[in-house]
Amino acid sequence: MKRYSLIVILHICLLAVLSVGVYVLFCADLWFSMLITFLFLLGTGIHLYYIQMKQLQMIRRLTGSLRYNDMTQAFHPPYKNKLMTEMAVELSETLQAFRARLLEEEVKHQYYESLLNKVDTAVLVTDMSGRIEWLNRAATAQLGQDPQLPSEFLNLPSGETQVMRIHRNGATLEMAVATTLFVARGMERRLISLKNIHSVLERNEMEAWQKLIRVLTHEIMNSITPIISLSETLSERGVPVALKDAGGEKEYAVMLQAMQTIHRRSKGLLGFVENYRRLTRLPAPVCASVSVRELFTDLQKLFPDETIHFELPPSEKILNVDRAQIEQVLINLLKNAREASGRREEPRIEVKAAFAPKVTSSLTSWRCTITVRDNGEGILPEVQDKIFVPFFTTKTAGSGIGLSLCKQIMNQHGGNISVYSEAGKGSCFTLQFS
Repeated sequence: MKRYSLIVILHICLLAVLSVGVYVLFCADLWFSMLITFLFLLGTGIHLYYIQMKQLQMIRRLTGSLRYNDMTQAFHPPYKNKLMTEMAVELSETLQAFRARLLEEEVKHQYYESLLNKVDTAVLVTDMSGRIEWLNRAATAQLGQDPQLPSEFLNLPSGETQVMRIHRNGATLEMAVATTLFVARGMERRLISLKNIHSVLERNEMEAWQKLIRVLTHEIMNSITPIISLSETLSERGVPVALKDAGGEKEYAVMLQAMQTIHRRSKGLLGFVENYRRLTRLPAPVCASVSVRELFTDLQKLFPDETIHFELPPSEKILNVDRAQIEQVLINLLKNAREASGRREEPRIEVKAAFAPKVTSSLTSWRCTITVRDNGEGILPEVQDKIFVPFFTTKTAGSGIGLSLCKQIMNQHGGNISVYSEAGKGSCFTLQFS
């Protein structure tokens, strides 16, 4: 570029000298010399204009390459000139350096975007009004394609993590939500991360219940076993001779009856405790390919009632589950639904399955959902969040372990079970498989 500047300065100086020469020769009436000098002046001006136009053409090509993101351009001198060759080389090197930096930034962008799309934490960027500007796949799976942030997230304080309960697609999710404010291009924006901790909380809750049940059943069985043994031994003994001589057969009969009652109730309590021990001894699922259509067909044979309607999938759909355990879950739900709708004039129970593409980067995207819906009495709102708790039941003769077992089975399958119910209108239990 220094040489180019020098050449331009020389051209300008030569134009100035030739202009003065033309004026002097004009004043001296040397017309021929003036004409020759004027032709040199004109040629110098044309050459300088030609150099500038060629340079301008190369600059226009450079700006066009940048505008249309065409980084493959290579600049060549428009004519054989050392100056133009140097100019073309410098422009080519500049474009290549810019291209290298652009590729490096693109690689970083793709790397970070791929990384954010692989994590199971939803990440999204919004402006201060809540309009979503960018979100990863996990956020798309949890919030959908809505361009506006849900209203429950708009007033969250920055820099704090809060646990929120939201309802999406018939399921209740506990979300750990963190919000951070930052400034980009002079505009304030929100960076929001959403972590679904519903399954973690459920697993921890189930583990806590299992530990409590183990302790309770262990202590109860240690106390009941000797009582059963002693009461059985005393019940089998005959009337002692001393009581016969003293005429105490009636008193012994009363004591014998009391011992037999103690023995019977102790065995009943032992069986009751054994039922609860099942919650802590549920075997791990042995998963295999199961046809949903075949599963529904077999259940239809077990429940031939006209009030129970199975909607068979239109095509062959496969689930990778432990068939015996999932059958047990559906049997429990169907029995509950039949009891709940038993008082209706026209009871109706519907069982259907829905399928969707799997999004592996999200914990809340389900490949299959099976719903069991009834038009029974429904569940009161104040007890809906307690029905999956061990020992809790609203039935007079219920044990409170049926739905707890269902929830534990679904958790072990990596899925979820939820309920939506309105008192007096019925309930809908949803099994979600990942």
